[in-house]
Amino acid sequence: LKEAGFWTYGLAERGDARIDALDLKGRTCIVLGAEGEGLRRLTAEKCDRLVTIPTSDVLSALNVSNAAAVAAYEWARQRP
Repeated sequence: LKEAGFWTYGLAERGDARIDALDLKGRTCIVLGAEGEGLRRLTAEKCDRLVTIPTSDVLSALNVSNAAAVAAYEWARQRP
């Protein structure tokens, strides 16, 4: 996908940017990890950027299916 011009964003608790602060309008691929373990090290290293979904102290993390739904919503929200 990167060779085809896609930006790859890996969802990770330790991401350096919030997903809602990114421009997802272009060619975008959102990479998800395994339940509990998250992204594997090499997968994370291949991503252009690691991003996080903002949560609160009460809800510190999301499971992968919920994270996928939130990421898909954010991606769709930015589409024309």
